[in-house]
Amino acid sequence: MKNKKIKCDIYTRVSTTMQVDGYSLDAQKEKLKRYAEFQNMEIVNEYSDEGKSGKSVEGRPEFQRMLDNIENGTDEVQFVLVFKLSRFGRNAADVLNSLQRMQDFGVNLICVEDGIDSSKDSGKLMISVLSAVAEIERENILVQTMEGRKQKAREGKWNGGFAPYGYELVNGELQIAEDEAEIIRLIYDKFIHTNMGISAIAAWLNQHGYKKKKRQNNTLDAFASSFIKGVLDNPVYCGKLAYGRRKNEKVSGTRNEYRIVKQENYMLHDGIHEGIVSETDWELAHQKREKTGVKYEKTHSLDHEHILSGILRCPLCGSGMYGNVNRKKKKDGTLYKDYFYYACKHRRLVDGHKCGYRKQWSEEKINNAVEEVIRKLVKNPKFEEAILNKIGSRIDTEEIEKEIEGLEKQHRQLTGAKARLGQQMDSLDIMDKFYEKKYQDMETRLYRLYDEIEGVENSIEEVKNRLLNIQQQKISEENVYQFLLYFDKLYDKFTDLEKKEFLNSFVEQVDIYEQEQPDGRFLKHIKFRFPVYFGDRETQELCWDNESTVETVVGLQRKSM
Repeated sequence: MKNKKIKCDIYTRVSTTMQVDGYSLDAQKEKLKRYAEFQNMEIVNEYSDEGKSGKSVEGRPEFQRMLDNIENGTDEVQFVLVFKLSRFGRNAADVLNSLQRMQDFGVNLICVEDGIDSSKDSGKLMISVLSAVAEIERENILVQTMEGRKQKAREGKWNGGFAPYGYELVNGELQIAEDEAEIIRLIYDKFIHTNMGISAIAAWLNQHGYKKKKRQNNTLDAFASSFIKGVLDNPVYCGKLAYGRRKNEKVSGTRNEYRIVKQENYMLHDGIHEGIVSETDWELAHQKREKTGVKYEKTHSLDHEHILSGILRCPLCGSGMYGNVNRKKKKDGTLYKDYFYYACKHRRLVDGHKCGYRKQWSEEKINNAVEEVIRKLVKNPKFEEAILNKIGSRIDTEEIEKEIEGLEKQHRQLTGAKARLGQQMDSLDIMDKFYEKKYQDMETRLYRLYDEIEGVENSIEEVKNRLLNIQQQKISEENVYQFLLYFDKLYDKFTDLEKKEFLNSFVEQVDIYEQEQPDGRFLKHIKFRFPVYFGDRETQELCWDNESTVETVVGLQRKSM
């Protein structure tokens, strides 16, 4: 009588299309089939995860399907055959959990190359030991690698990856690239010694014909705000080296999912390279960065709105003036009429001194003057015609959309390369005598890929923001232009809040003289967010010259900085 064949499943996995442990996917399958035939086993199903990491079960759909079929009784097998234990899983907990799931339904594991059979007493023990040892060994190597990188930082040596903009790598050391360093110095100078912020500096560089040299980790020759921010935040430019600015942290609630998280506290050491800017300049920039974007909350709420708050600029320091109220009580306890005024916030200047502008301007006086300017603009017969021509005109964003498409394609390629490299690292044989060197080499490549991916992601974000800004500006312009056509009829019916919202959408900046002029003038300059038609030309800025009336508005030419 012929012996009844033992039923089994076979499972194969490779992390890449490359050969693993000397055997390709087909070679693994062939060896498992020969083993099954020799042991008089019948193969019920073949499961294969190609290009999948073995770090966890979740990332291997075919492996998960096999376990589900075993639990459902679909396959009715007694064994699962794998080429080596490393093909079954590389995480000790997952290996043992998966094995326990199988054994709960009477299915055991055979690792053909390792000679392990979990149905035998020694088999499960061997699986436990080998899985744990492999995981511990990988963690130890990772710790050793990190310690090596940390020590290089202590010694002031560059830790690998692309050289930051402004530098080039010469024999593994950072050397100043003068053609790029000029831009770095200019960025710090503008940020420290002017009122310009990150976005303003990027715009200024692009407007004045500066081009960013294309590097391995970026594709844009335009300057983005993310690039400016990265330059100002990186201590490498003052001759320091940081370690631990980014950390690979486990995602809460997951077993094997990690993400790169920027750290507030990190190691900082003197580098052996030369700084492009002084430590003093870097510290001044750092201090300004810490203050940037801080929003001040109101201490009380009033029905009254300070319509030009933030738009009106201090004539001395150039910062936005704020609205305030002077509220005094009479002897009988009742209140005098509230006096609303604009005043400077007296912010600290670059030289460490606070702005000394003390004059308080009546809100009503300033608001009425700005409103009067807009009324005179809209009464121009040619103004309506010019606005109607602007409304409904389409914008061409084809080039920007192509740019985004190209960057996203590059991002997919880099992400794929990163995933493949991670899989290769996961598939390395810890018994290989060159394991540590191979792992370190791969890790260095992985960090470079992270740098490239981050650069492309920043570029994508910047270009998408550029596209969104263009689209939103178009919408905003049309909304504002529509309102301007009916300004005289609608504005006086608005609440203070509605007036504030409108003026913030239309007026970018209002400048005043330090004192009211002998002829009564105090408005000096108004800059609009969108072009307006005045006289016989289109302009975005108006200024009052040394004339006596508001009617003498003339186009203000942009000043070279």
